Amino acid sequence: MYEDSKNMTKIHFIAIGGAIMHQLALALQKQGYEVTGSDDEITDPAKSNLAAKGLLPDKFGWYPEKITKDIDAIVLGMHAKADNPELVAAKNAGIPIYSFPQYVYEVSKNKKRVVVAGSHGKTTITSMIMHILKDNGINFDYLVGARVAGFDQSVQLTDAPIIVLEGDEYPASVEEKRPKIFFYHPHISVLSGIAWDHINVFPTYENYFSQFEQYLKGMDSGAKVFYNNEDSEVQRAIATSGSNLLAVPYQTPPFHYEDGFPVLDTKDGPVKVSVFGRHNILNMQAAIDVCMELGIAEADCHKSIASFTGAARRLEKVKEEAGLLVYRDFAHAPSKLRATLNAVREAYAGHHLIACFELHTFSSLNEKFLNEYAHSMDAADDAIVYFSHHALDLKGLPNLDTNTVKQYFARPDVLVLDEKNKLEETIKKQIGKQEKPVFLLLMSSGTFDGIDWNSI
Repeated sequence: MYEDSKNMTKIHFIAIGGAIMHQLALALQKQGYEVTGSDDEITDPAKSNLAAKGLLPDKFGWYPEKITKDIDAIVLGMHAKADNPELVAAKNAGIPIYSFPQYVYEVSKNKKRVVVAGSHGKTTITSMIMHILKDNGINFDYLVGARVAGFDQSVQLTDAPIIVLEGDEYPASVEEKRPKIFFYHPHISVLSGIAWDHINVFPTYENYFSQFEQYLKGMDSGAKVFYNNEDSEVQRAIATSGSNLLAVPYQTPPFHYEDGFPVLDTKDGPVKVSVFGRHNILNMQAAIDVCMELGIAEADCHKSIASFTGAARRLEKVKEEAGLLVYRDFAHAPSKLRATLNAVREAYAGHHLIACFELHTFSSLNEKFLNEYAHSMDAADDAIVYFSHHALDLKGLPNLDTNTVKQYFARPDVLVLDEKNKLEETIKKQIGKQEKPVFLLLMSSGTFDGIDWNSI
């Protein structure tokens, strides 16, 4: 057990079914903690993962009788509301309540903490750091927001001396509405980029930007931050708020393309890597800088990164056959669309690029934010935008019509569709009429209403 949390042996999770919440629960159970949890709905993969370890609640819902005096701590998920019966019961019983970032800090106080922050690239950079550390036999713990090849889970907590954390700027919980990144107190950090997101929480860009200023100011004096020197807003944040830190810039290293994939031009010779895109080469440099700071030689970092194949749904290959490549990507914010499309355009200049983007997040479905997407899909040969009225209903947003959405993308030939069957028909037609090889890029934080792309 951890020295500072050895008395917290029985932990109850309110909203245990979250993507990270259930992984944290599994990690703590693996370390010998007694773990219980509740949720009003749990879907796969969380449902299967929890069931396999005996942590799936017998029935869904909130049951205040589960909150007993022998519980040492409550971990509160974002999904739980302020009037949650179990939360109310825990408060009345005086049981310590933590958001998951607060609890992760509690069990990692004695570790060297590495936090990857920023509006985009967090998962990829964190995954790259994890890959390099593992490849070099370094013992470490981690928390990352996606499946990473070579790792069985997305959260690991052991007695390792280092922990690598993907830092999210979204609020920690209904009880603690400050961003998650505020609670990790890193010794080493990365600031990868700043581009407005989460309009439901941060109603103006400056309000959003200020979260990163506060994050930097809150870091311990003398902590090291590697910052993206190609992002003017990151530069601004460092200038206004990084005077107490050891701020080290990073930028895209020299590289060239061979057969659709980048080759790094290093002082130790060429290094062919398995992920493409200028933004991913930039992410790679951030990961290498962190790993060198942790004591790994640069040549060893280059050797390790050559075998990195990417995090789940980050430019992940779905299908490859004669004349057709299909990739999916988690891109949903405007800056992410631009970076991903530019990456594909650069690497596959000879392909006909069909880009299909689903409006799925609260921000992307909010008309107040849609103008941020102007020209974000210009790099595609054919641009398709899809949204469902069901998603609007679930998020409590007013209806949108396709013509309104089309205007915001500032591209006259963009196709905007709001019916699943029309999207399927359109994609089939677009692929079938091309004489050049086709690259189909699917971008969403959702599932396009469950379309089976292999059948298309």
